[in-house]
Amino acid sequence: MKTVVITGGTKGIGAEIARGFLSDGWYVIIAARNKSGLAEENHDNLKFQKMDVRVEADHQALVKTAFNWSGSLDCYINCAGFSQWSQIKNVDETFWNKMLDINLKGTFWGCKVAAEHLSSGGSIVNVSSLAGKRGSANNSVYCATKFGVNGITQALAKELGPKGIRVNAVCPVYVETPGLLEALKNPEAPPKGQDTAKYLKEFSESNAALERLPKGNEIAELCFYLSSSKASAITGQCINVDCGVLPQ
Repeated sequence: MKTVVITGGTKGIGAEIARGFLSDGWYVIIAARNKSGLAEENHDNLKFQKMDVRVEADHQALVKTAFNWSGSLDCYINCAGFSQWSQIKNVDETFWNKMLDINLKGTFWGCKVAAEHLSSGGSIVNVSSLAGKRGSANNSVYCATKFGVNGITQALAKELGPKGIRVNAVCPVYVETPGLLEALKNPEAPPKGQDTAKYLKEFSESNAALERLPKGNEIAELCFYLSSSKASAITGQCINVDCGVLPQ
């Protein structure tokens, strides 16, 4: 049986990814700062571990748990992230450091530790964003982190390829999770104070080729595919899951 580690796996997109792997019988280790959401459910093949993605040693502890529990590590998914819009004039060092530390450094440490322990055939999947492909107003710091995640993904695909380790990223557009809906309430976010449900509906109808937004389980299905042998020739890719918002 295979084992996957998922940071930020207790809620939102991370929890959807975890459920996808659980349904296929994998050992699933989800990690976050607090035990909540999926971590409070009972599943035979699910284990929760408290961690801070900004700390490299916490990633090492996750891998140790994986080997002690199941004897293997087959996929490492960096999903933990932080999103908040801010005009550049309001960005201070605290905001900058929080965003960079969680989204970029946290992903990098996960990749580094996974690279040390994955064997040939193993896979790293980074949950990036469409914001890693194009800039948007009041979103400069978040975009910087996600462009960085995509850069790490592409560079490590080249570096780890000779070891048989594949590295890819998934780049969702808006996915309606509690975290996103809360972030969109910020007056500096795109809705600018208007109803978020109305904003998302209008956004999808005017921007998405399919006139809808992706669901969390659709992100999960791509992550699962990228972890499988069916994607054995795919590495270094940052794949949009956006219902056609940004055709490439």
